[in-house]
Formats: sequence, C-alpha cells, structure tokens
Amino acid sequence: MTRIVGFAASLAVVVAAALASRSVAAAGPPTFAEDLAFLEAHAPVRVLRAPSGARVAVSAAYQGRVMTSAVDAGGASLGWINRAFIAAGKTGTAFDNYGGEDRFWLGPEGGQFGLYFAPGKPFVFAEWQTPHVLQEGAWDVKDAAADRVTFARSMNVTNYSGTRLSVDVERTVRLLSDAEIASRLGIDPAAARTAGARWVAFETENRITNRGAEAWTKERGLPSIWILAMYTPAPDARVVVPFERNAAGPIVNDAYFGKVPADRLAVREKDGYLVFTCDGQARGKIGLPPARAREVLGSYSASARLLTLVHYDKAKDARDYVNSMWEIQKEPYGGDVVNSYNDGSPGPGLPPLGGFYELETSSPGAALRPGESLTHTHRTFHFVADRVALDPIAVRVLGVSASRVAEGTAP
Repeated sequence: MTRIVGFAASLAVVVAAALASRSVAAAGPPTFAEDLAFLEAHAPVRVLRAPSGARVAVSAAYQGRVMTSAVDAGGASLGWINRAFIAAGKTGTAFDNYGGEDRFWLGPEGGQFGLYFAPGKPFVFAEWQTPHVLQEGAWDVKDAAADRVTFARSMNVTNYSGTRLSVDVERTVRLLSDAEIASRLGIDPAAARTAGARWVAFETENRITNRGAEAWTKERGLPSIWILAMYTPAPDARVVVPFERNAAGPIVNDAYFGKVPADRLAVREKDGYLVFTCDGQARGKIGLPPARAREVLGSYSASARLLTLVHYDKAKDARDYVNSMWEIQKEPYGGDVVNSYNDGSPGPGLPPLGGFYELETSSPGAALRPGESLTHTHRTFHFVADRVALDPIAVRVLGVSASRVAEGTAP
C-alpha cells in the first residue's frame, strides 16, 4: 500500500508538471532572464557569462546541473525547466524531474546490473526509481570562476544484482571559446557570425572514481557516466543523428519503450543519418551502438530558429557500453553510446513525465580498480539564426542541412 500511495503522489506531481509545460508552451518560450528569475526564487543559481553575452545557468542545489542557457540575457531560454515540479518543492519521487539541459546520471538503467530498479522487482514503470543520491541534495562547489564551476559529490549506489558501488564524482561546467568551437566542430565562427548566427557553447567534464575497496568488474556490474540533456519540444523539432555507414551490425535500437513507428523515425541509410521526431507527444527512445555512433548528434527546430549540436569524447576502440534495456539481458555490455528520448505517456491513462525531449551520451562501462578514475566530456552548442545561416553549420557537423532535417520523416 505504501508503494501505491507513494507512486500516486509522484504521479500527481507529474500531472502538474505536464499541465504547466503545456501552458508555458502555449504562452511561448520563456526568456533566459525569466527562467533565471524563477530559478533564483527557489534555489541558488550561478551564471557563467561569455564575452559575447552568452549565458549558462548552473545550480549546485540541483546536483550540479546546467539548468538552461541563452545567447544573451534577453534571449530565449534554451534548456527545459520543469517549473511545476520545482515550485512544488517535492523530492523523493520516482523521478525528481527538475529539468535541465545537462545532468549527471549513472548507467545502466535496467537489466541485471541496472541502477533504477530494486533487486527482484519487475522492469515496469511503477517500479522505476531513480537512485535518490542522483536527484536529491546539493553538490559541493570545489572551485569557481566567471566562466566555469566545479562540483563534487560522493555517493553509494547498489545495482539490481546487489553490487554496492562507492563513487566519487567531480564535474566541471565550462564555457567554450570561439577557438574551441572551431576545433571541435570544424566550422568558422567568424563566418557564422557574419551570416547572422549567435550561439552559446559549454562543456561538462565528468569524472568518476572508484572509492571502494574492490575493483568494479563486468561480472558484478560496471557503472557508466550518463549525461542527459532536456530540451523543449515543438511540432517541428527533429533530432538528427549521423552514423557510420560502413560499420557492421544494427544501425539503431528503437525498441526501448516499444518500437518507434516509421512516421517518427526515418533512417537514411545511404546518406548516413537518421531523423527522429521530438514533439513531446509519444514516448519513445532510440540509441546507437559504438560501431555506428559518431562523436556528434543534434536537433533542429525551424520555428525556434535553433540548431543544437552535442559533441562528446568517444572512447577509442571501446566496446563495453552498458545496456539500459528494461529486461534481463543477454548482452549487458552491448549497449548504446548515444541516445535520444521523446517524452509521452508511459502507459494507458498515465500523463507524460513533463513534456520534453533529450539528447544523451554515455561513457563506456567503468572497469576501475580502487582509486582509478574515468572521465567523459559532453559539449553543447546552440546556434540561433535563420535557416540560411544554419545550413552550412549543419552540413559541416551533421552531414545534412537544416533544410533537409526540417523535412523530418518524409520520404
């Protein structure tokens, strides 16, 4: 009975969040200044400022998350913030969904080494529980400057097989310069600026250390660094993921929460990219394995004049990526490197989790001896401009124009 009551309470918060999300969408996206004022009314926030005027809002209170960003203080807020949940002031739910466009989690989610289901429980939505230590309590601030901040947290988690993992986490959020943008994306920032584009760019460098007395092994379950970015959906929002055309094996796993229908996912095998509809209206998730994944993925919305790019450091020759499928797995290290999630109802009669979509990247499984560390870096680039200015950037980075992405899943 306690579990049912608790789940009902969590569901009530989720319903409120969904309603708030729809009302905000109807009124138009908030500005960075508006979201910042809201956040500061509920918890301390630190704002990183670039010389260009770009802003990035981070919060130790919300586990060192990047909550949102913008090309300037009066520009559109580019992360998704769950105002209803934050305003309710509730914690300890199945998913304390504050929002945020870069949050730290540990994988895997499901399976015999999963961290989001208690040992022996079925892999169903009613039993899904985000580890409390990942979503409750403020993180320590170790260091800070105008363009960066470093957070730290020590935590213990137990996987589905009963293995206890003691983890030290250190996470640095840092603004990226024009030179770093050019280096990572291979574009000319000066030319993009001349064409009318404005942007905000930042990275999170995430390090985990085994602070226990025993090595982390594949036989007992390896954790991974899992970075998830929440964004505001739109009817024309499309995620685009380039892939290696000549690699062996399946291109995409589209069966996490039931197979994604063809009108929501188009795989352009000859062109080397896929397009996934992310309108916040139908729950679905996709992922690409290490042989297929490249170091970039992104999304585009013509109505928002927004091209978002994610770049991460892909571990060379790594193949052991944890499997997050909600089942006992034949291949617990046959998981994905990059993922995208579109929110929607998780079951008949249930509301969505808030209405958002996600771009996600993961490290390999961390086979670490005591005292050893693993680092995973995830970078976010938001470019705001008309399509003519965004097309060259999209072609250079993703291999397909924003104009083509806007066609979505059309043949």
